[in-house]
Amino acid sequence: MAERTDGERDAILAALVPVVHGIAATFGPVCEVVLHDYRDPESSVVTVAGSVTGRTAGGAMSEIGLRVLARGDEAADELNYLTRTRDGTRVKSSTMVLRDSTGSVFGALCVNVDVGAVSRVQDLLGALAGHPAEQVELPTTTFGNDIDSVVDALFDAHRSRQRGSWAELDRAERLDLFGGLDARGVFAVRGAVEQVAARLGISRASAYHYLSRARAAHDTPTGGSA
Repeated sequence: MAERTDGERDAILAALVPVVHGIAATFGPVCEVVLHDYRDPESSVVTVAGSVTGRTAGGAMSEIGLRVLARGDEAADELNYLTRTRDGTRVKSSTMVLRDSTGSVFGALCVNVDVGAVSRVQDLLGALAGHPAEQVELPTTTFGNDIDSVVDALFDAHRSRQRGSWAELDRAERLDLFGGLDARGVFAVRGAVEQVAARLGISRASAYHYLSRARAAHDTPTGGSA
């Protein structure tokens, strides 16, 4: 059964490869299309056409992909959302999940459009018309071919919202840290627990303990006992 499912997923991915290149060719150099196989988060990029985020075949999934992976079969398409890369490029993206015949999510087709040039023209026209451009702060997303850089970016973003060092955090804050990273799909990546433990300066065993407790707290119904 597993072999049949994998064969079906491989066939779906193979059928989408020419679609990836067709979409990118239609929209030109401002468009990038990426096909992901979530069975291998560390090298999920099956094929890519165009160059907006610098992805290459065999590269790792992004923060967005990890978030979809964390939601499992409950994941839904995310369409026309705005973000920016770490170098400041403004990107409009759509992530469309791929399901096999059982309804299980196993990958995604992602379209990224560099809207920076369009925005600059819009700002110029607004200035000429006497309407100052409205500055909107967009979230930064790490698109990396190295999964460790993606995990590090998610870790840094979550830690920036907490006070003090690990030693200064109380138990609830420590559980919140591990729960938040888990919800973002960080621990779906091989070696991520060790990577986070090293960043925090704690043992691997301690990291697994807090992850286990965070998952138990998340699974406990409201009003239930811990």
